[in-house]
Amino acid sequence: MKMDSKKMKNELEKRLAKENRIFSFDREKDQLRIENKETGKGITISLPGIIAKWQEQKEKAIDEVVYYVEEGLEAMVEDARLSGHEKNIFPVIRSTSFPSESQEGVPFLTDDHTAETRIYYALDLGKTYRLIDKQLMEKEGWVPERIKETALFNVRSLPTDMKTDTVAGNTFYFLNKNDGYDASRILNEAFIKEMERKMEGSMAVAVPHQDVLIIADIKNETGYDILAQMTMSFFASGRVPITSLSFLYEDGDFEPIFILGKNKKK
Repeated sequence: MKMDSKKMKNELEKRLAKENRIFSFDREKDQLRIENKETGKGITISLPGIIAKWQEQKEKAIDEVVYYVEEGLEAMVEDARLSGHEKNIFPVIRSTSFPSESQEGVPFLTDDHTAETRIYYALDLGKTYRLIDKQLMEKEGWVPERIKETALFNVRSLPTDMKTDTVAGNTFYFLNKNDGYDASRILNEAFIKEMERKMEGSMAVAVPHQDVLIIADIKNETGYDILAQMTMSFFASGRVPITSLSFLYEDGDFEPIFILGKNKKK
């Protein structure tokens, strides 16, 4: 069976149909929007990316989209509150190409991180979360500094035990708790410094998608090639991809690594 935009659109509309929802399709951008009639809030999804995943994962790709749209729409209806839910505020890492404002045009609270990544802040709602925007901050009377301090404090409380694998003399550490904040652990400075002390070679870090953090102890050129292939593989399979590039960690800074064939280039 061949999947195209028309078939994917029809399948998603069938699975997501409810009395209080309306669908609109932008043919030019190949995007489907699902909106709540009462609130006017909704989610826009790009069909080509889902079709590409469907080629690899079939029904699993559609199931994931339906799950995240359902949870996202539910989160929009909920009356999100920061006060009293301080323990549920976390930082999340996203690609710099990720939208900087909500569908309604309200700017998200963000911070620069690297040339490839940006920090957003989220209110965890259980099965899903809401990115914190200017409107929510003003409604709650919170200043950005308070949200950032709270989020960084909370990310330091998350477990950081890792699985290890050694390939061609290089050691790779994987953090994969599937709690939505695996990549966010890159912001736990004490943890990153602790890992740095374990390194015998160069320290490289990768956040290919939100549910994995990779730290590598690179001791030879082959290590860079392995890390590049590994990061690309995770990036292609992640539900929320971030970046296919990895980073060298030196003196508290993350510098992107560009791998060209067998050569390492910063």
